Amino acid sequence: MAASGFEGFEKRLELHFSGDDPVIGMGGLRQVDFYSLEEVLHAVQCTVVSAVGNQYFDSYVLSESSLFVYPTKIIIKTCGTTQLLKSVRPFIHYACEIGLIVTECRYTRGNYIFPKAQPYPHTNFKEEIIYLQDQLPNHLCYRKASVMPSKFTSHSWHVFSASCDKCYSLPISNDLYSVEICMTDLDRVLARKFFKHPDTTGKQMTEITGIGDINSNALICDFAFDPCGYSMNGIDGDRYSTIHVTPEDGFSYASFECVGSIYDDRDDIVKVLKKVVQVFRPGTMSVSITCTSSSEIWSRIFKAVEPLGMKRRSCTVDEFPAAGTVVFQTFTSTRK
Repeated sequence: MAASGFEGFEKRLELHFSGDDPVIGMGGLRQVDFYSLEEVLHAVQCTVVSAVGNQYFDSYVLSESSLFVYPTKIIIKTCGTTQLLKSVRPFIHYACEIGLIVTECRYTRGNYIFPKAQPYPHTNFKEEIIYLQDQLPNHLCYRKASVMPSKFTSHSWHVFSASCDKCYSLPISNDLYSVEICMTDLDRVLARKFFKHPDTTGKQMTEITGIGDINSNALICDFAFDPCGYSMNGIDGDRYSTIHVTPEDGFSYASFECVGSIYDDRDDIVKVLKKVVQVFRPGTMSVSITCTSSSEIWSRIFKAVEPLGMKRRSCTVDEFPAAGTVVFQTFTSTRK
């Protein structure tokens, strides 16, 4: 807990691995036992509060955000004053023990609301990158770090990518894209729904806020924090989604993240984004889209939220090794 308030903006780490087919066929990273995962999370300074899995991956709701474990991929995002980058070396170590080698690393985050409260190595982006590069093996030799700006000092996008392949775009068969949304200045009436009453459950928060309608096909693992706050992971086949909410006045924040495919119905992501905006009605919102193939997904985002009173203020594009193209857009509400 920061002295001025809770830090909602998450740090996000994604690690990709490769190995022999038999290892992956037996579950790959999902073979790493829960005790080992707990050790990694202890170093980060968070714990598991709820979990669910299916045939494709395991999903963990953490005391500070989320962890997803696939056979050849790990995604972990943590908020507050957690030390996320301390998970890099242990994750690589446990993967190596089962015969997997790291092939990609991606790190992203927005602007901290309370940057002075962050512990090393998260004191600033330069320190984060110096620390992170020291944790990675030398074969991840194609590396890039960049801060993607906007018109607001409160919203910029920090990106680091490392790969053993210098290609900036992967084959078209890699059709997935990720959407990361950061929202501040939430509607106060809607934010009050994320304050816990003595008998409030995560499931009840999911229902009364409308979060359950964002993707009605998803299996939701949710958690309501005391006295306020909310987290959920959604599982829909091999795709995940996640939401985290810090509802306090003065530093209210919510995030939404999901995965889509360029072959999905064009209206799918539009419907999802409209529902997200309607659940929170943020004053300011940033949307980062990462796609390894040529796509106009970013323009669909713009068309989805504009009719809801969100005006686009900036759009920045950059390319990163293996991660592909990152499009970062910011929006502000026109509501009075």
